[in-house]
Amino acid sequence: MSDTRRRVKVYTLNEDRQWDDRGTGHVSSTFVERLKGISLLVRAESDGSLLLESKISPNTAYQKQQDTLIVWSEAENYDLALSFQEKAGCDEIWEKICQVQGKDPALEITQDPIDESEEERFEEMPETSHLVELPPCELARLEEIADLVTSVLSSPIRREKLALALMSEGYMKKLLQLFQVCEDLDNREGLHHLYEIIRGVLFLNKAALFEVMFSDDCIMDVVGCLEFDPSLVQPKKHREFLTKTAKFKEVIPITDSELRQKIHQTYRVQYIQDIILPTPSVFEENFLSTLTSFIFFNKVEIVSMLQEDEKFLTEVFAQLTDEATDDGKRRELVNFFKEFCAFSQTLQPQNRDAFFKTLANLGILPALEIVMGMDDLQVRAAATDIFSYLVEFSPSMVREFVMQEPQQTDDDVLLINVVIKQMICDSDPELGGAVQLMGLLRTLIDPENMLAPTNKTEKTEFLSFFYKYCMQVLTVPLLASTVDEKNCKDLQEGSTKINPVCPDNFQTAQLLALILELLTFCVEHHTYHIKTYIMNKDLLRRVLVLMNSKHTFLALCALRFMRRVIGQKDEYYNRYIVKGNLFEPVINTLLDNGTRYNLLNSAIIELFEFIKVEDIKSLIAHIIDNYYKALESIEYVQTFKGLKGRYEQEKDRQTLRLNRYRRDARTLDEDEDEEMWFNEDGEAIEKSRPEEEFPESYGKYMEAKKGAANGANCKPATSPTSAASPNGSPAKSATPPATPVVKTAMVGLVDYPDDEDEEDEDEEQSPRKRPRLGS
Repeated sequence: MSDTRRRVKVYTLNEDRQWDDRGTGHVSSTFVERLKGISLLVRAESDGSLLLESKISPNTAYQKQQDTLIVWSEAENYDLALSFQEKAGCDEIWEKICQVQGKDPALEITQDPIDESEEERFEEMPETSHLVELPPCELARLEEIADLVTSVLSSPIRREKLALALMSEGYMKKLLQLFQVCEDLDNREGLHHLYEIIRGVLFLNKAALFEVMFSDDCIMDVVGCLEFDPSLVQPKKHREFLTKTAKFKEVIPITDSELRQKIHQTYRVQYIQDIILPTPSVFEENFLSTLTSFIFFNKVEIVSMLQEDEKFLTEVFAQLTDEATDDGKRRELVNFFKEFCAFSQTLQPQNRDAFFKTLANLGILPALEIVMGMDDLQVRAAATDIFSYLVEFSPSMVREFVMQEPQQTDDDVLLINVVIKQMICDSDPELGGAVQLMGLLRTLIDPENMLAPTNKTEKTEFLSFFYKYCMQVLTVPLLASTVDEKNCKDLQEGSTKINPVCPDNFQTAQLLALILELLTFCVEHHTYHIKTYIMNKDLLRRVLVLMNSKHTFLALCALRFMRRVIGQKDEYYNRYIVKGNLFEPVINTLLDNGTRYNLLNSAIIELFEFIKVEDIKSLIAHIIDNYYKALESIEYVQTFKGLKGRYEQEKDRQTLRLNRYRRDARTLDEDEDEEMWFNEDGEAIEKSRPEEEFPESYGKYMEAKKGAANGANCKPATSPTSAASPNGSPAKSATPPATPVVKTAMVGLVDYPDDEDEEDEDEEQSPRKRPRLGS
């Protein structure tokens, strides 16, 4: 059998009943020796690798759906699908499958799935009994038809037989004609039976039936049948909603009639699944899997058709960015893109990548930069949703665009600054949009998702750009609200242009909390850039003004910011805090809080506990020296006593070092005295001389030693002066007895034998000095 190659996508159904795209390639049907039969082979179009190798089994049920899909199951819970680019390719492979199984290619399904419990009984059935016998399609038989449809749902084999019967002789269209008769006659009993029939047919889960039911001339009658739920007193008005309330708006005329029909169909089928049909029970949850697949493949096809129509998308972008476009039209265009991006979320990763790359090439980001700065709240909200899709897809793509914007442009019109200003100016009292935008900003400035190619470092470049052009825009509300703690009232009555309301305004307090959350994130992840900014702007002092807010959540945000700064354990930060006396507002808040046991109290205590446990010496000394008198009365925790203990231990260590230094200095003086004595007689060894001079010095030293041995009046216990005298005579002055010259000189070059004894004496003496150092 000759090979037939067609372009297809391979899909597998995952555990969540969603189709996963396994790749695109070309399908062929050929004999595979290893499998001993005709098999379907799909080789990837990119590298020729084998995507699928599946033997066409005589007993496997293959289904042909929507003219371009072939679906089958190879094992329990392992469903496969081939989506063909062309109908002709699908027809040829379908004929091959039917040829192997000996079936008529006109059928939509090649086999009846066999339930294990019915397999034996099914084998005994004669060939002529492959269909369920349906009652005549008449008004008087509607109850009988409804009972039949309901009864087969529990049996897979009977569901298959009923589906085949319904597809024959146009039975479904006859049923829907009866619906029109019943509605004209206001026959409620018949309408209730039709509801049960149509609901049961949907649960048969057959794509061939869906093709009929969801066609243009049938779908509204299907919706009409589903309005007459017997459990409802009055029928729902779904058709009225779909035809009058839900308006299809073509922002740009769609010339492709097939695309327009597909969009209408998908919307209505989605409405049936989400709104009309009741939530399926645990036993029915798999009954609508084919309906979910029907919607999924429709959306994939819609996105693909729109994506391939570059003329259409180009026109949409042109009108979106045209200043002459009226506000209503622009709102529709932005909403179109929002829905377009929402559809793309059903695509598999590689298809979604291609989709967003197409949008990027067409200029979606410059367009968003324009529409996000507009006054229309609906346009800005929709643009924010589109921007969130782009950031979620590729933060690097957004960062690259931002850094490529012309630097001569005013900082205010940079995309990130537009986003920041929209966050700051959110009119929602709950700041829902601001919270969303803050999350997007955090994603963009997160180093964890920044690439570091060999030719450049994205992290360094983007963060430098952000702190140069954007950080001052982000901190405007914070700096404006904390100009001076005592001038808060004046600020509240100040310019309406910036509206620097003090934190006692709830909405402003929420905004400041969001900004502080972002700055706290920066402290943790942007070590160098944020440190420079904090120092230059004295930012921590400004933040700590917010400790006085009546909104506890804002005071906690300010405290969290300081806690993260201290948590870096950076001495630059520590010196900045000490020099600025920045613990004062924190301690004042702790004292003002009194003995109340609340979150604010616990957070402040934890801050000082961290300093104690980490033994941050410079901060401990600053706290004890300046604030201990105010804190020593707090005894319900041992934190501050522990800080005092750490402080005293450090003082003791410093005392020991001081004593050691003094001892070392005294020893050094003794060494210098000895060297000076040797130098006076011209025989001393100078330690500071270069190493190459040591042989000469050593020779002089040995001559001195021989001269001492030959002296007539020399005794072992004589003074060092007599030993080193050139003529060997006794010393002129009476110096206290000492060790011989040789021994003294050798010890001077190496070490002092009584070091350990002196250290022990110092350790014994240090506790007696502690009260004086602590006073």
